[in-house]
Amino acid sequence: MLKRVIYIIGISLGCLLLLPKESSSSWGFYGHQRINRMAVFTLPPEMLTFYKYHIEFITNHAVDPDKRRYGVEGEAARHYIDIDHYGEHAFDSVPKYWKAAVAKYTEDTLMAYGIVPWQIEKHYYKLLNAFKDENADRILTYSAELGHYIADAHVPLHTTENYNGQLTGQRGIHGFWESRIPELKAEGYDYFVGRAGYIDSPIKSAWKIVYDSHLAVDSVLKFEAKLNKEFSQDKKYAYENRGNVMMKVYSEAYANRYDLMIKGQVERRMRESIVMVGNLWYTAWVNAGKPNLETLGQKEISDSLKLVIQQEEELYMQQKHKSAKGHDD
Repeated sequence: MLKRVIYIIGISLGCLLLLPKESSSSWGFYGHQRINRMAVFTLPPEMLTFYKYHIEFITNHAVDPDKRRYGVEGEAARHYIDIDHYGEHAFDSVPKYWKAAVAKYTEDTLMAYGIVPWQIEKHYYKLLNAFKDENADRILTYSAELGHYIADAHVPLHTTENYNGQLTGQRGIHGFWESRIPELKAEGYDYFVGRAGYIDSPIKSAWKIVYDSHLAVDSVLKFEAKLNKEFSQDKKYAYENRGNVMMKVYSEAYANRYDLMIKGQVERRMRESIVMVGNLWYTAWVNAGKPNLETLGQKEISDSLKLVIQQEEELYMQQKHKSAKGHDD
């Protein structure tokens, strides 16, 4: 089993300490929450009233899967896939369906190198069944969590063994791409992405997301390496006050120049995340027979779900400084 260490610090937008091990949650907590929140507005009227009423839950619990990395065995592997581990023609050789992939590589191997496309499909079916059962707690929980895994798959560095530039002398690029740039620029992004549409095959769509993300890995690394040669260290980095701590971060000038070089790639992947989250929420609802969400009323979440949330938060607070297997962001 491949072992990696990940430290996730869920404070502020990106938590971008440039120390020997950079720390961030994927997309940053802020990014995940923004993606889920904006996905609500892609939904048709029959879904929108219910989702808007619970928009704070959908938003706030977008980060729950990251929090569970610390205390839940196997959680870390659900956020990425090192597709290049499987060779130059991995997209042809890796079976797209879980059982076939397990038969070819074993479950241990798949877990070692990440399972995000299969996790998207798994959570899609959880949401589909929640709609069939008209269970508001589960609809909300699985909607929020499905959004998280979809967003993770849209991050190029979630598809490679060189997930933090550690193999090319670019350690720190993970948090730079998915947290620092959104932190500086996301308020100016265009979030009008249109209406959610029906997806014929969630698993094929999940693999298409991974494929598109992986195509971008080369540009993510190449342009940062080029830019690094143009900036002196004192111009590349800056210090910012985060609470009571002075943190070393990538400078605004460096981030802005990089964003221009990759032609707004971060914004595009965030927009595409929003669309796909809405698409799969909508598809699950359609395939469940379009249950009338009005019958659920404006109910608050149940006491039992509140208890689960409380217990998970307590576990997160206890475990968050411990290590977990997965990408070292």
